[in-house]
Amino acid sequence: MREERELLIEEENKRIRRFRLLVDLTKNILYQDASLKHPEACNMVNDLRRVASVLFPGKESTFDLVLWPRFDRVLRERFGEGLDSSVH
Repeated sequence: MREERELLIEEENKRIRRFRLLVDLTKNILYQDASLKHPEACNMVNDLRRVASVLFPGKESTFDLVLWPRFDRVLRERFGEGLDSSVH
């Protein structure tokens, strides 16, 4: 029982690390890829949200509360317009 719980915690921690890496990578691409257009950037954030919902089912509201505003700010800084709130 305890071993199973530890395995579940370990798996959760792996998913968290993977997702953090994806968040950092996405943010860096949004800031640094000079060829990136606003619609493509929005698609990247929406794709990241879909990944989050697969890795952490039922936690979409956490993404919307924590990460969506951060990525919206990145897009506003970079492109002068943010994410379309009707998309997610």
